[in-house]
Amino acid sequence: MEVVFHTRGYLKAFIGLKNPTYKVNVIEHDECLFINGRVIAPPDIADIIKIDVSGDRLYLNGETIIAAKVSGKKLEGMKEGLDDLLTLSNFDGIPVEQVEVKYATYVWDLIHSNPKEIENDFYAYMDIHGFGPKDRVRGNVHESAVLIEKENIYIHETARIMPGAVIDATDGPVFINSDAIVYPNAVIEGPVCIGKGTKVKSGASIYHGVTVGKVCKVGGEIEGSIISPYSNKQHSGFMGHAYIGSWVNIGADTNNSDLKNNYGTVKITVNGEQIDSGHQFLGLIMGDHSKTAINTMFNTGTVVGFSSNIFGPGFPSKSIPSFAWGGADMMTTYDIEKSLETAKRVVQRRGKTISETEEKLFRKVFDLTHKQRRKVGFPY
Repeated sequence: MEVVFHTRGYLKAFIGLKNPTYKVNVIEHDECLFINGRVIAPPDIADIIKIDVSGDRLYLNGETIIAAKVSGKKLEGMKEGLDDLLTLSNFDGIPVEQVEVKYATYVWDLIHSNPKEIENDFYAYMDIHGFGPKDRVRGNVHESAVLIEKENIYIHETARIMPGAVIDATDGPVFINSDAIVYPNAVIEGPVCIGKGTKVKSGASIYHGVTVGKVCKVGGEIEGSIISPYSNKQHSGFMGHAYIGSWVNIGADTNNSDLKNNYGTVKITVNGEQIDSGHQFLGLIMGDHSKTAINTMFNTGTVVGFSSNIFGPGFPSKSIPSFAWGGADMMTTYDIEKSLETAKRVVQRRGKTISETEEKLFRKVFDLTHKQRRKVGFPY
């Protein structure tokens, strides 16, 4: 079986760069199983979509594509248009089966599905690697650290848990990956996943439903949030029910609200339209390469785009476009050359560089988000 990624055309080179062992938007076989990347797959997904049954089949949840088995002439006709989005019309004529499979429509669906998915992944990983309840704590754990419900805690051989740290898996498993460090007096309450090489700073409080990607630094209070690789939120301040991209830096004492004072559901702006999320808890959504200064504040359901720099007193707008510079008092366009220069410095600190492919994508995102900035009065 060969895995192939399908993505928008302008992302093809970038996805290929990040996944060099896989093909992107190229199908070389005469049969293909398409799986929607938005699917939140249950453990029995292979039984639901019946991957061993012969013949083409389209699996839908309502009008949303979950998966499709396509072969022969139908597949040949699709191969030429793989740089475009696939819609229901691409699968016309294929027998349809309705299935009850969850999928994400908005980013906050990932936030609220995350605790259960951490649990599912934890036990799947233990089964695959044969780690029984008694041999999951494998790293260097200081004798004064406290591990509660040890059978639900995995600590990689190269991870370190330092004096006074508390890891509590009473309400869900805790997974601590290779080369991660949990510093003194940090508290982690599962379900939580800490990525490779990530540092949980002294006195941090990491609560239920947090995933932190690889090579991050996290501190302060974090609850119900997803933090992508190479991002820092290492100082005091509260982050709740947030989704944070890569190469983000959250300044000291930055806080986001994730609960309205009237305890109502949080509304959020998507593509210029205000949508009721249906959730009582929803905080900050922030794109790659964005930054906040010290003491920055965000209201519930705030969206910050790609490569924005937010600072100043008060609460800024709840809808901040990509390449924004400023805060509540003033906001303008963050010059593309200056933002790229900063991004190059940031990745260099981690021993990396921004490739030509990544720089092209950086500029492409600037162009694609031009109308969003103009709509709110930015100069370009």
